[in-house]
Amino acid sequence: MSLIVESVAKRFDRFPALKGVSFTAPKGCFLALLGPSGSGKTTLLRILGGLEFAEVGHVTFDGEDWLAVPARERRAGFVFQQYALFRHMTVAKNIAFGLEVRPRRTRPPRAEIARRVDELLALVQLDDLGGRYPSQLSGGQRQRVALARALAIEPRMLLLDEPFGALDAKVRKDLRHWLRRLHDKTGITTIFVTHDQEEALELADLVAVLNAGEIEQIGIPADIRRAPASDFVADFIESAPARMVQDGKVAIFEPRVAHH
Repeated sequence: MSLIVESVAKRFDRFPALKGVSFTAPKGCFLALLGPSGSGKTTLLRILGGLEFAEVGHVTFDGEDWLAVPARERRAGFVFQQYALFRHMTVAKNIAFGLEVRPRRTRPPRAEIARRVDELLALVQLDDLGGRYPSQLSGGQRQRVALARALAIEPRMLLLDEPFGALDAKVRKDLRHWLRRLHDKTGITTIFVTHDQEEALELADLVAVLNAGEIEQIGIPADIRRAPASDFVADFIESAPARMVQDGKVAIFEPRVAHH
């Protein structure tokens, strides 16, 4: 089953944020939405998560009419640049929050929530930090807590909006590698917004390059790098560091298989 976006358009007053965007991505893939500020990538992400509404167009995910599913029922996990952690809650409480606020009929028992939190702390390599508060963590650790909180609800889709933008270059690079390994373990369909070409080309199975509300090109990183489909893509990708994506990183148009 795939994520199918068909002719999705959105305006803000007179500004066309998206101009009939269409693409297909395999379920379980890591898709990067790459482009400069104002290209429409965050608007598209927010439409997928139910935070914005498309004026026209259709989205199908896992066989469902995705835009007809209420936002609270989509089980989309969000991670933002600024973490949005609750400062008065411990790390463990932050991670558990999405489960504890569910209606009683769908809320897991306390023991199950605690077990899930312990699993996620181990998954994001923060096993011993559940009792700390966000102010006691580094920026990279806070972002991992934010990811664990998004994963706690067992999301069908993980939506990441410039999640490493507030971090320094070394931490960004370390977290990129960690996030890729995390995706390979979970196999969750992941949509990652970034303006960083190197980040997109290194992380993603599939890259969609956006410009002025339209997709200029979508393809595997090697194709985006070696065969840009327009002058815009060529110029935009050329401004990235010259290091090529590692040989064999993504050889075919398929998501990587998750290892459970």
